[in-house]
Amino acid sequence: MATSDSSSLSKAVKQQYMELPQGDKVQAMYVWVDGTGEGLRCKTRTLDSEPKSIEDLPEWNFDGSSTYQAEGSNSDMYLVPAAMFRDPFRKDPNKLVLCEVMKYNRNPAETNLRIRCNKVMDMVKDQHPWFGMEQEYTILGTDGHPFGWPSNGFPGPQGPYYCGVGADKAYGRDVVEAHYRACLYAGVKICGTNAEVMPAQWEFQVGPCEGIDMGDHLWAARFILHRVCEDFGVVASFDPKPIPGNWNGAGCHTNFSTKEMREDGGLKAIEESIERLGRRHRYHIRAYDPKGGLDNARRLTGRHETSNIDEFSAGVANRGASIRIPRNVGQDKKGYFEDRRPSANCDPYGVTEALIRTCLLNEEGDEPTDY
Repeated sequence: MATSDSSSLSKAVKQQYMELPQGDKVQAMYVWVDGTGEGLRCKTRTLDSEPKSIEDLPEWNFDGSSTYQAEGSNSDMYLVPAAMFRDPFRKDPNKLVLCEVMKYNRNPAETNLRIRCNKVMDMVKDQHPWFGMEQEYTILGTDGHPFGWPSNGFPGPQGPYYCGVGADKAYGRDVVEAHYRACLYAGVKICGTNAEVMPAQWEFQVGPCEGIDMGDHLWAARFILHRVCEDFGVVASFDPKPIPGNWNGAGCHTNFSTKEMREDGGLKAIEESIERLGRRHRYHIRAYDPKGGLDNARRLTGRHETSNIDEFSAGVANRGASIRIPRNVGQDKKGYFEDRRPSANCDPYGVTEALIRTCLLNEEGDEPTDY
C-alpha cells in the first residue's frame, strides 16, 4: 500500500517552527466545498487579532476556474465566512473558517447548498429540528488500495471487524483517535466513533445538532479527517461503494427529530413524517448523493444492511429498511427516526434540507418548492 511522500517528512523539524511565537497575529484557514460538491479546498490568511465571532472575519476570494466553479475569463469567487472553529493543527488562537461560496454576481455557487438550507431551517426553527449524522468512510493508501489489506488479495470475510479490537481486526485506529481528539479540540460536536463492518472502514457520529449546525459541523469534521489523513500519508474515502462485491458500502445515516417527536406521544408525528417520506422517495434519492442517485445506486442494493434504491420501506430496528425506528423509540412512543438512505459522500445541507421540506413543510412531488 502506497503512502504519500509528504508523510515521511520530519514532523520533529516542522514542530520547531510550529512552536515559534506568532505575536498578536492569527492564522485563519478558510475552508469551502468545491465544484464537485464533495471535495474541500482551503487557504490561509493572517488576521491582526483573534476573531470572536463570524462578524469579525473578512470576506475573501479565490480562483474558481481551478476548483471547477468558474471559467478563467471570469474566475473570481467570494468566500463568505459562515462558521468558525478552533484550529487543532495550528492550535489557539488560530481558526478554521467554514465558508459559503458566492459567484461574481453574489449569487450562490451551484454547490453552495448551505444558503438554501439555512433559509429552510429558519422557517421551522420553532420546531427545533435536531439531527445526528453517522459518517462512514474508508481509509485508503494513495494508490486507492484499502489500508491494511493484502497487496494481492483480500482480508478474511466480514464478521470480526465491526467494533473490532486487535491488530488483525482494527485497521488504522491511530487515524481515528487523532481525528476524534482534533474534532473535540475544534469544538465540532462529534459524539462517537467505531470500526465498521468492512476492514479499514470506520464511522464517526456528529450530533445532536440543531438546524444549520448539522451541515456546518459535519463538513468541519470531514475537513479535519482529510487533514489528519494527510499527516499520516493516507486517504479518507467517502465513496459509497469503494470495493465492489461482498463488502459493505459506506453511508451517512441521518437521525432526525423535532420537539414534538421528542415529547410524550411523539411516535405519531414520527409515523406521519415517515408516511410523507414514502410518498417522496425519488426526490430524496436525488438529494442524498452529489450525483443525483447514481453513486447510491452502487450501494443501495438491498444487501449489506441497505434497502433497495427503487423501493421505500420502514420498520422497527430494521437495518435493511429505508427508515429505521429504533426499538427503544417504539417502546417509549417518542424520540427520533433514522433515514438510512444518504450516501457517505452526501452533502449534509442537502440531506437535512430535504428532510425539513418533506417532513415539516409538507412538500410533495419530485421538485423542491421555491420560497
